[in-house]
Amino acid sequence: MIQVLDIHKQFGKQKVLDGVSLNVTRGEILVIIGGSGTGKTVLLKHLIGLLRPDKGHIFVEGVDVCHLRSWELKETRKKFGMLFQGAALFDSLTVAENVAFPMREHTRLKDKEIMARVENRLAEVGLHGIEDKHPSELSGGMRKRVGLARALALEPEIVLFDEPTTGLDPIMSDVINDLILNTQRKLGITFFIISHDVKGAMKMAHRVAMLYEGRIVEEGTPEEIQSSGNPIVQQFLSGSSEGPIQAV
Repeated sequence: MIQVLDIHKQFGKQKVLDGVSLNVTRGEILVIIGGSGTGKTVLLKHLIGLLRPDKGHIFVEGVDVCHLRSWELKETRKKFGMLFQGAALFDSLTVAENVAFPMREHTRLKDKEIMARVENRLAEVGLHGIEDKHPSELSGGMRKRVGLARALALEPEIVLFDEPTTGLDPIMSDVINDLILNTQRKLGITFFIISHDVKGAMKMAHRVAMLYEGRIVEEGTPEEIQSSGNPIVQQFLSGSSEGPIQAV
């Protein structure tokens, strides 16, 4: 469904992506792991055309998003939903208004149809009766769930997740990981997740890929990643300060 071919990206003298190649299969959960500052978010932004590579191609269902005109890119982006790192809810809007926002912007649905979809999306993420609350009244886990409901609002084919458990305690992180896994199983759509949550990645992913120094250094099933002989992978999985990865 997504094919990333030899993507390079440099900001000034800093090389962030140095030949990333990756395939994402329709209906799978792919988790990109790696330390902070390794280029995970930069890669994600390339998928939806927020950044253009210095070199390389990204095909989404056969269409090269790196060379689309603005109106063509806008159409392609309708295939995507996105859960931002901090949920990125609008503080001045209610929960219902937040979830409804993409539908009001991109569809001609009537208010009654929109509100019915809002209720369905909130039900899918286990939230009932909070439509009139504002984000400031919600816990961190609830905001993440509302963010997921909004990401699903337009019934996308692909959902991108930017560090979905950042800022949550271990128990709530596990709740969100379960929610992501169960939602994908129910809807069967493609989930592309970037994370440094090793435990969550191994629980959710069909496949895991590790990004290090601008390249994918290992990819495979969770079992294959955990049994990898690559010392970079093993150091990251163990969280050890000793090894080829140097803390900066």
